[in-house]
Amino acid sequence: MNKELILKAIEARENAYCPYSNFKVGAAALFEDGNIYVGCNVENASFGATNCAERTAIFSGVANGNRKLKELALIGDVKAFTYPCGICRQVISEFAESGDMKIYIIKNENEVLETTLDEVMPGTFTKKDLEK
Repeated sequence: MNKELILKAIEARENAYCPYSNFKVGAAALFEDGNIYVGCNVENASFGATNCAERTAIFSGVANGNRKLKELALIGDVKAFTYPCGICRQVISEFAESGDMKIYIIKNENEVLETTLDEVMPGTFTKKDLEK
């Protein structure tokens, strides 16, 4: 388990801008350059303009020249495990090196589920489907 990635996601959660839902989410994404990029949810009065923590972290890594997501950690509710939404799962699949990429779903520092992209999103539609 990637403890550093998990701790960075927990820290990122505290930066969430969520005045409407009061539901903080933090994420940390490890890319091929070896760096960890963090993100938090950023809400907007126009709810459609809201961005999830996972996408914020991934987009930060991409903005820094990366294309291969190696691992991802996220934390939402500290009393339950919070999984990525459907849009985030699709974005994860766009940059994941493979379906067995590790995703850490965090409740707190001591309670973490280790799963994979294939487990949270079986039958993913990817760029390979466009090559057919």
